[in-house]
Amino acid sequence: MISRIAQGIARLFGRLRLVQNEENTGSLAIFARVGGLMLLATLIATPIDAASIRGIEIVGDSITLRFDAPVDHARAFTLDNPRRIAIDVKGAHAGSGGQAGGYVTAIRQAQFDHDTARVVLDLNAPALVQSGGFATDGRSLVLEIAGTNESAFTRITKARSKIFRPPVEIRAAAPKPADRSAVRVPLDRRLGRLDGGALPPVIGAKGTGRPLVVIDAGHGGHDPGSLAADGRREKDAALAIALAIRDELVESGRVRVAMTRDRDTFLVLGERREIARRLGADLFLSVHADSAPNPAARGATIYTLSEVASDRIAAALAARENRADLLNGVNLGGENQDVSSILFDLAQRETMNVSADFATLLQREMSTKVPFKNEFHRFAGLIVLKAPDVPSVLLETGYISNDDDVKLLFSKSYQRNIAEGVRRAVELHFARRLASK
Repeated sequence: MISRIAQGIARLFGRLRLVQNEENTGSLAIFARVGGLMLLATLIATPIDAASIRGIEIVGDSITLRFDAPVDHARAFTLDNPRRIAIDVKGAHAGSGGQAGGYVTAIRQAQFDHDTARVVLDLNAPALVQSGGFATDGRSLVLEIAGTNESAFTRITKARSKIFRPPVEIRAAAPKPADRSAVRVPLDRRLGRLDGGALPPVIGAKGTGRPLVVIDAGHGGHDPGSLAADGRREKDAALAIALAIRDELVESGRVRVAMTRDRDTFLVLGERREIARRLGADLFLSVHADSAPNPAARGATIYTLSEVASDRIAAALAARENRADLLNGVNLGGENQDVSSILFDLAQRETMNVSADFATLLQREMSTKVPFKNEFHRFAGLIVLKAPDVPSVLLETGYISNDDDVKLLFSKSYQRNIAEGVRRAVELHFARRLASK
């Protein structure tokens, strides 16, 4: 079903294209693109029908959050190093302002996800939320805080958060914020099993609040990937490493995990990324093993998305990997050529930046035990990385065309080294994302 946002965008660009065709002027074409970008950026950033935080007041030990409409609920919890109280307001988008006072030295607001505003209160001494509640109209939340000692603050920080809900009748009447998928590029209906709703299971940390990492083992089924001199196949190395990463992340208990494939099956490239999007992934990691005509080439490499390849090697890899959907000359991928490039421009901009940051972090955390090429970060137009709303990287774990790398790729110790490095990078990545809110 086409969302109201999609309909509005379609009407807007329909009118702008009509004007452009009638006037046939370059300036109007520029206006259409820039104006559309600005409008769509606003639509993406702001949830439809969500309430706004209108103000934050601190009087003594009372903190009052005011909204211009009822919200769904609020969750308060403490964070350490530095000490702060965080308040997540579901069904709201962030506002600005607020005067600090008492235990609170600064107030910050940001959008935590598509329909959750986060308020962070920096503290000058240990303090806890003791009680709180919504007003009868659901348009304000009052929290009572009190000072405490360091040990109690640390203990509470590790405990569960406090949940506050408006009266039942207010919650029932509150407008529901638009789903994040309202501005996502629609799935291609030719992508086979996705339309049947058959998605891989999500395992790992309990609860839907934990970040979700989708691991993609490259190639599979009738597509063996590259071959080693001794006949060993890239698809087998990729699956073994992906399973090791999955097990390491599950054992960490910090994230939820899903795999695009956990056995020797074939998936088209578009289907791999759309699985991540359907599951609402926070991070997508595609695992491969590189190959090169020069048998001396070795070391790991990380790729992130760019329509312009960083060098001829990256371009060659993109061409090779993007052909994985071809079987007997028939394209199984069904890439949708009708999707507006405007939507990709906006949705992918932040996604590509986050992907690049994670690539740098991933190399840093893996490099203590996994050798990388000198220029470890490359850019290419890889189909599997083109999810416009999920940060995505492709990890070439070594060269299957190099005899020494082949031994590593199929060794349990090397697979474990990769998995441990990925786990550290993932934990730091989401810790940074949380701290920046």
